[in-house]
Amino acid sequence: MQTQSKEGTFHPKIERIANILRLVGWVNFWLELGLGAAASLMVIFAISGRNFSQALTPPTPGVGVTTYAQGTTPGISISIFWAVCGILALLFSIYLAFRLTRFARRLRNPNPDIHPKKAQVIQLLRINVIAGLVGMLLFILGGGAGLGVLLSKSIAQPQGVAIYDPSRIIRSLDIFVATANMNGIAAHFIGIVASLGLYSWLHQDS
Repeated sequence: MQTQSKEGTFHPKIERIANILRLVGWVNFWLELGLGAAASLMVIFAISGRNFSQALTPPTPGVGVTTYAQGTTPGISISIFWAVCGILALLFSIYLAFRLTRFARRLRNPNPDIHPKKAQVIQLLRINVIAGLVGMLLFILGGGAGLGVLLSKSIAQPQGVAIYDPSRIIRSLDIFVATANMNGIAAHFIGIVASLGLYSWLHQDS
């Protein structure tokens, strides 16, 4: 207890840095985790909808046969692929945010030999920024591909086409893919802002 009190007295700057790293790290962790979970659930719903949902096709005139066709959107699988890649990058960013909280915990240790070096913290922030940019790019590619497919489908869809060709309906599950990409972009954006803010603050505080 005396050692810890002495460290807190002689190194208030280290304690302040540890508190900031801990606060930003946990806020970044939980925000990215929440948005990542929402994006993952939407992608899972979209994939399960493509695999298991069926749309009823009305009988062909003069034939009288009722058939069933998958109500899928051609080309939306490209958006799903980029969304999955973006989620994997987001998982790495979440790990980096958690590691930042471990750095803060080590800084609060009274033993100075356990404290992480400033270069290690800076390197972690740089890696987090790079991971965030890569993840944002993946989600942007996914969102652009999905919105492009849905836009072309809506423009080419004449009035009443849903009655005769259910496979050309823009489904709610397809909108989930676009929403998942937007959530991923927001999650990576939060991580980038947090890392750049800490990076700038550490340089100004040094």
